[in-house]
This record gives sequence, C-alpha cells and structure tokens, in this order.
Amino acid sequence: MTVDDDGETTPGLERVEPGYRQVLRIHNLLIWLPLVVGSVVLDRLVLAETPFGGLLMVLVPLLALMTVVIAPQRVWRRLGYALEPALLRVVRGWMFHTDTLVPLTRVQHLDIARGPLDKMFGTASLVVHTAGTQNSTVTLPGLSPARAAELAGVIRGHIQADPDAA
Repeated sequence: MTVDDDGETTPGLERVEPGYRQVLRIHNLLIWLPLVVGSVVLDRLVLAETPFGGLLMVLVPLLALMTVVIAPQRVWRRLGYALEPALLRVVRGWMFHTDTLVPLTRVQHLDIARGPLDKMFGTASLVVHTAGTQNSTVTLPGLSPARAAELAGVIRGHIQADPDAA
C-alpha cells in the first residue's frame, strides 16, 4: 500500500522496494557530481574577484545535497503499483501526478531490466511494451527481481489466455 502526504493509505497499491531509494540517490549523485565540480571551478576561476565570488561554491553543492538526500525519499513514497485482473496500474508523482493504466490486452512484450545499481541494491524494473505509439512503454522501477518476474509471469499468462491476443 502507498501512503500519501496526509498519512492516508491508498488502497490497492503496493510500494516498490526500499532499496530503490538508494538507486535514486546514487543516480542523482552521479548527475550532480560534474555540476558541482564545474560550479566550483567556475567560481574559483571566473567569479572569484566579483561580488558573486563564492556563491556558486555554496549554492550548487547545497542544491545537489538536497536533491541527493531528500528527492529519492519523496519519489519512492509516491511510486506505487497494482496488478488488477485486466490491467496494470502504475501511480507516481505528487506535483506532476501520473496514474497510468495499462490494459493487459494491449501488452506486446515484457522486459525485466537490471542495471549495475539495481544489482547492487536488489531491484529491477519491469518494462511493459504495449500496442500503439504514444506512451507505448511503461516502466515500473524498484521491484525486487522475484516480484518483477512474478508480475511478468502473471501478465504473460493473461496474454496467452486471451483469445483476442495474437
């Protein structure tokens, strides 16, 4: 189940693995590291003799720290999913809330993806490819590898049992 900002439980949604927060933290860190180094170098070489000297050396690392520490927890808290009899539901976001419903009859094929960070923290992503062009790929990150395989098996079984799928 997923808990919203007010502490209320959203019925029927499951949370992804807690290790996914660490994957997000390291991913954010890898993005911010060159920006922090670049801002420090720019500040020391270009802005040192101006009234703005030292500003980038403080603001960019502070913003990076907030993004690496706070954002992953917020993303994780707002990511939930449910496998219902005829569809897969993936819910994410707060300010830009997205509630994606994937009818299982539209599923073309499934992938289970695991990058190095996923392997390190025991997570995987279920990638659902559907018929159509717009939003034809739905990714559900942060699952345990066993849960991703279980969901893929259930969806695959539904596709094979559907007489209209061919």
